[in-house]
Amino acid sequence: MAPKKKAEAAKPQEPEELNPKTTHYEFLGPAGALGMVTALPVLVLFFSICCNKTGYPSQLLIDDWKTYFENLLTVDYAKTLFDPLAFVVYVAFVAFEAILYIALPGDVYPGSLLRNGERLRYKTNGFTAYHTTLFTALYFLKDSGLKPLLFVYDHWVGLAVSSIVFSYAIALFVYIKSFAKDALLALGGNTGNPLYDYMIGRELNPRIGDFDIKFFTELRPGMIGWQVINIAFAAKQYLDIGYVTNSMLLVQLFQAWYIVDSLWNEDCVLTTMDITTDGFGFMLAFGLYSWVPLTYTLQARYLVDNPRDLSWPVFGAIVALNFLGYLIFRSANSQKNDFRANPSGENTKHLTYITTQRGTKLITNGWWGVSRHINYLGDWLMSLSWSLPCGFASPIPYFYPFYFAILLLHRERRDDHKCRTKYGKDWEEYCKVVKYRIIPGIY
Repeated sequence: MAPKKKAEAAKPQEPEELNPKTTHYEFLGPAGALGMVTALPVLVLFFSICCNKTGYPSQLLIDDWKTYFENLLTVDYAKTLFDPLAFVVYVAFVAFEAILYIALPGDVYPGSLLRNGERLRYKTNGFTAYHTTLFTALYFLKDSGLKPLLFVYDHWVGLAVSSIVFSYAIALFVYIKSFAKDALLALGGNTGNPLYDYMIGRELNPRIGDFDIKFFTELRPGMIGWQVINIAFAAKQYLDIGYVTNSMLLVQLFQAWYIVDSLWNEDCVLTTMDITTDGFGFMLAFGLYSWVPLTYTLQARYLVDNPRDLSWPVFGAIVALNFLGYLIFRSANSQKNDFRANPSGENTKHLTYITTQRGTKLITNGWWGVSRHINYLGDWLMSLSWSLPCGFASPIPYFYPFYFAILLLHRERRDDHKCRTKYGKDWEEYCKVVKYRIIPGIY
């Protein structure tokens, strides 16, 4: 009898046990999924086509709405949308970043323990890829000057379309791949509804060999692409007016610092919901291949079309706001990561916490005693400081902080639901101690 019991104990989990059916929809279910895969790409195209040097809707619709619509009617949309050269350049950029991810050395970190007992390993060389990209570009620009960078502005709509097409394609690829026999699915992406699962992401960690598609996508094409595009817009402004305005300089410095900080701390991504919980589908693919590089650069593009210089008091105030946001964001995240690594370490031994029945420790003082997501507040303050250099002639440059506020509120609610389900009464007790969700004293 003993051998039989041993065999039964070693029996692997059945597929339906390892990948249970998802019964809870997010983002309004299939209807919301349809909206995301259709409306969000249209919004990216709106910003690309309807906001340019001929005017921005908020300005011309008020001042001269007839001229605004006349300008839109004169656009040759067939030629504007179908730009084969832009598609080649976009795909070549993504391929170049993929080659750097594979070829460059980097530290290897373990990921979270998965349901199947595995712990994937991740090579972090994002910052190396970042400066390799920039120095490669400098090498090729040393003889030609800045003019090749004008390609980004001149082919902007074509690049937007290319990023959207690529997002659809990669999301379809990983959706089909998720039906492989050994695929570990995301708990939230196995509903059986093809559209919803395609949008939310069916497979948790799609890989080709050791190449982790989701981890590569998380920072490389979006964040490094964002930096490249910003530099191209600064070059366009310089070639147009002969100098770079101090408002453009602020946008460049603030966003470059954010990008560098993210890539330098790439290992921190491994503990985020994107990696540990969410599947990889259209939502993440579009967000990182198209949405980030195409909408997070709105401020720099706006300042190309509407160059302006700031007074020095205003300049200083915006710098102070950005610094405050960064201080909150980075200090809070660093404190959490240090605590997870070593709760009794020199930097974290003063922190108090609640130990849940699952053994997890929830911090109740320090940054995380101020609010349950104090890092979100710092992140949003930085986003606001990126838009303020653009002035108030148009709301278009403020789209990012507006959208980002909605995103953070939704993310906080998702996290709260997950934690209530996971920790039960322990989470209720924690919420009594740390009362505020994001903004101390307000929310």
